[in-house]
Amino acid sequence: MKHGFIKVAACSPKLRLGDPKYNAQLIVEAIEKAADEGVTLIAFPELAMTGYTMGDLFEHELLLDTVEKELMHIRDAIRGLHIIAVIGTPMRCGGKLLNCAAVIASGSERIEFVAKQYLPNYGEFYEARQFTPYSEADESRYLGELGWLAPAGGVFEVEDIPNLIFGVEICEDLWVMDPPSNRLAKNGALIIVNCSAGNEIIGKADYRRNLVSVQSAKIAGGYIYASAGEGESTSDLVFSGHDFIYENGTLLAENKPFENNGELLITEIDLGRLLYERRRVNSFNSNFEDKKVYALSCGYAAREVFQDYDMPTRVPDAAHLPETYLTRHFDRNPFVPKDENEMTARARDILTIQAMGLKRRIEQVRASSCQIGISGGLDSSLALLVCAEACDRLGLDRSFIHAVTMPCFGTTQRTKSNALRLCEALGVRCDTVDITETVRSNFKDIGHDESDHSVTYENVQARVRTLVLMNLANKENGMVIGTGDLSELALGWATYNGDHMSMYGVNCGVPKTLLKYVVRYYANFIGSEEVKQVLYDILDTPISPELLPPDEAGNIAQITEDLVGPYELHDFFLYYVLRWGYPPVKLYRVAKEAFRGSEFDEATILKWLKNFYRRFFTQQFKRNCLPDGPKVGSVCLSPRGDWRMPSDATSRIWLDELDTLPSIHALPVQ
Repeated sequence: MKHGFIKVAACSPKLRLGDPKYNAQLIVEAIEKAADEGVTLIAFPELAMTGYTMGDLFEHELLLDTVEKELMHIRDAIRGLHIIAVIGTPMRCGGKLLNCAAVIASGSERIEFVAKQYLPNYGEFYEARQFTPYSEADESRYLGELGWLAPAGGVFEVEDIPNLIFGVEICEDLWVMDPPSNRLAKNGALIIVNCSAGNEIIGKADYRRNLVSVQSAKIAGGYIYASAGEGESTSDLVFSGHDFIYENGTLLAENKPFENNGELLITEIDLGRLLYERRRVNSFNSNFEDKKVYALSCGYAAREVFQDYDMPTRVPDAAHLPETYLTRHFDRNPFVPKDENEMTARARDILTIQAMGLKRRIEQVRASSCQIGISGGLDSSLALLVCAEACDRLGLDRSFIHAVTMPCFGTTQRTKSNALRLCEALGVRCDTVDITETVRSNFKDIGHDESDHSVTYENVQARVRTLVLMNLANKENGMVIGTGDLSELALGWATYNGDHMSMYGVNCGVPKTLLKYVVRYYANFIGSEEVKQVLYDILDTPISPELLPPDEAGNIAQITEDLVGPYELHDFFLYYVLRWGYPPVKLYRVAKEAFRGSEFDEATILKWLKNFYRRFFTQQFKRNCLPDGPKVGSVCLSPRGDWRMPSDATSRIWLDELDTLPSIHALPVQ
């Protein structure tokens, strides 16, 4: 449970219809196997104790007596396993029969029951023939030696595991206009368990996935869905055992329909991630009601502490909690969709957002031209493509765009040639302004030795280039288009008041690992064959600011990723720090999982993670005065579009936490 990861499971055993003894034994075996795998919370289907398709046999006393005995058998059998099971079962309540879920915790004596609130009685369903829906009159009803019936909206808090609060709804409850999970989440539940028995018909599996995906995103929660499978009657319906687990709209794991042979579906839900999302999205209205919270225990050690008002409370003893072994997948490139069709759609949307933002700004300021510095690198190439798209949408000739190449000490023939070829292929105006003498004049003014290749040597070039563009914009009543991307902004890899400054920064919301896919999309689907050829060569060019002289062979000598670190790592760090608020040690842990087997070993990851935190904190002053630019994704660093942070904040506690890691030493930053 370290770092908030809770291992959960769903299971649809191949039951025997009408045989609670056999079914209980299967359930116990599944729970024991899940406990061996470190699972904390496991879900079984609706009416799993008997089978869903029992019809009028549900009313027979012998069946119901046997169910109650077997529930107590399950309770006794799982003691000491550190697990909670949620099992669908029929349950007598006074003179009524309820469709329930039994919540059995290995460290608790009594069983809690949740009753189904909405009974389907249409189409192929006729539950109202045997069952009665939950009503307020049933709230907290005592069910004999078995336990209690929880009220609507009641949630379960596991007192010996931090932040593990869950609620239960049953099948049709999810499909109604206002599902109980809305109220459960409002009352603090971070995970919803759904014991279900939906039959399979054409198209229903996709509908079911979409329904749970949207609901889990709406409540910013985890969702475990266990559905009836083999063993149910097929007289009229077929059940597929469709089990899946979602987290905030994202599918974590799935047993696809008809591919489930009763095996466990296991993954981890990140409670810390869900809590961060609920704090971040302050329109999420959580109104925790203590009177509807039921305490459970998994049997771990807990300590009793006293608050200022002398009210005792039990809190987990962290020393006795195991570290959850992670099986869930962490993408190395979280900004980049894995599916090619989704990637194409993503790139198209990004380019459209960028172009529409620039189009609106050109209209607003009544600019007569766009000035853009072209280096032959990825960032400026994408910015130029955005300018071309904006011109096309405005119905303007592309000569409206004034591209300027500004060679100096570090410019190579390859990048300069690609810059000129791209401008010609796109049909934009292009001029070359050699800034060498202007830079040397400034060196003379400030007394800088040209042989000293320090930061001054580099930044004078960057600022002179911005000076040229700004002055040309004044001359032509134009606007300067910024080219810097999101990854560079995170690391502060920009010269203050140099390439840091523009009149509209079209790439400010696009991370480096995603940017190349947008350029490739333009090459493959929009540009001419000539544009495609030059863009592919630009995609193959090493990333460099080209501020230091080339090597003896005329090749790029200054490689950005050698200096600030691999963008693949930094974009991974950026995503989990900004989007999900991961603390450093947790981020290091998931980075190791994501990059296992790659070129980045543990020491390398730690080296650049420390570098990321240092740069991210010290460079905020550059982000606080960014030019306008469009937000295109869920992560943004604009002080107006998303991220607000004081320039004076210190990274000390973040770096101190990384220093607590045992026996791992980061490689030195060059």
